[in-house]
Amino acid sequence: MTMNTAFPAVEFDAEIIGKLSQSGPRYTSYPTADRFQQDFGYGQFLEAVAGLRMRRSQRPLSLYVHIPFCDTICYYCGCNKIVTKDHSKAATYLGYLKQEIDMQGRLFAGMGQIEQLHFGGGTPTYLSDRQMGDLMTHLHENFSFVPDAQGEYSIEIDPRTVSVDRVHSLRAQGFNRISLGVQDFDPEVQKAVNRIQPEAETRAVMDAARAAGFRSISIDLIYGLPKQTMASMEQTLDKVIDADPDRIALYNYAHLPHLFKPQRRIADADLPTAAVKLDLLALCIRRLCAAGYVYIGMDHFAKPGDELAVAQRQGRLQRNFQGYSTRAEADLISCGVSAISAVGATYSQNEKTLEAYYEKLDDGKLPVTRGIKLDTDDLLRRIVIQKLMCNFELSISSIEQAYPIRFPLYFAAELEKLKAFEDDGLVQIDPQWISVTPKGRLLIRNICMVFDRYLSMPRVDGPQPLRYSKTI
Repeated sequence: MTMNTAFPAVEFDAEIIGKLSQSGPRYTSYPTADRFQQDFGYGQFLEAVAGLRMRRSQRPLSLYVHIPFCDTICYYCGCNKIVTKDHSKAATYLGYLKQEIDMQGRLFAGMGQIEQLHFGGGTPTYLSDRQMGDLMTHLHENFSFVPDAQGEYSIEIDPRTVSVDRVHSLRAQGFNRISLGVQDFDPEVQKAVNRIQPEAETRAVMDAARAAGFRSISIDLIYGLPKQTMASMEQTLDKVIDADPDRIALYNYAHLPHLFKPQRRIADADLPTAAVKLDLLALCIRRLCAAGYVYIGMDHFAKPGDELAVAQRQGRLQRNFQGYSTRAEADLISCGVSAISAVGATYSQNEKTLEAYYEKLDDGKLPVTRGIKLDTDDLLRRIVIQKLMCNFELSISSIEQAYPIRFPLYFAAELEKLKAFEDDGLVQIDPQWISVTPKGRLLIRNICMVFDRYLSMPRVDGPQPLRYSKTI
């Protein structure tokens, strides 16, 4: 068996999905962020960077910048954000953010070029045009970037916060990919989540992005929002398909009001039932695949010629904290409050509040508050989960060549658990390969959970409230 060269198909089986749907990680990392430890700090991060330097690493680098501010609150949101109309707070934040960028730039000097940049939030375009230009200049002073044609430089924008001129300015500042939050085009749904965003406004931004020369336009949608119906979703999908984005991220709304206060403003009675939510998902998959989009995995769709689809066909796809990504071999440097870096065999997360973030930087330290150093078992399980999440198949012999194990012995318990998935027609297992079937692709999180050692281990800080979204 060889790497799939055809675009992967996906099959929707409501009965199996209903049976297996449960809460579980999204595996943007393994171990997942809820397993990071407080005893991992600035010193451990420095050790990880020193380890790269000692190996004279020239691996490409990926850079994430977190801008936490928003003008208004969207009730569905579970991001780490600060809602304020006082834009002076952004000026203070930028001063500290530049200080962190200076420190990271010195640490990674001469160690590799930035091939991937992503601005997330919050709302990165909360920053003014001048502030954004100044920040991009600062990044280029501290890091070496590959040329525009080779790099993937993306920014998340709220179409309500940018003009046509601003879109052209973002392109001139160095961004070549743009991601737009849409969620739903239906006025009643928008009202229910406090995000009024006329279709014409979104289309104007997309048209401007094409005119400005952005290489890829991505749209975020959410299914399971209050007031959503099959009819309203049909109309939203008509509009999305007509708008013709290069990528579409289709997220499952996770209603966790005990964790995210804004969600308490959403009435339970307005939410679609579990059965309707499944029907909404089936509708989205059917319509997007019929429109020519490739199902990448989890909640991502892309046009066949998009870099994401190409990377998957070539076996170069990976998952990181921004979801699916094309730069499998890059170390990730993350700057800003709550941002998570992945350097060498470590993950490290910055302080989650502005006060603590500023305090660490005032002390001349990187604002790392927790993290984890991966042991050999973590690294092994991470690669197994990554391969399954990204390629929907795993070469057993490639794992045995990379690690001193006999796969059937090391993962005997896991292979036994997978038999239930095999019986349901979700995976195929032979001595050389584990392959996820088209029916199993929507349940890839469930399949990967079999290999997650931490799910059966008690947490050191005791039981926690439910933090995972439903797998479907």
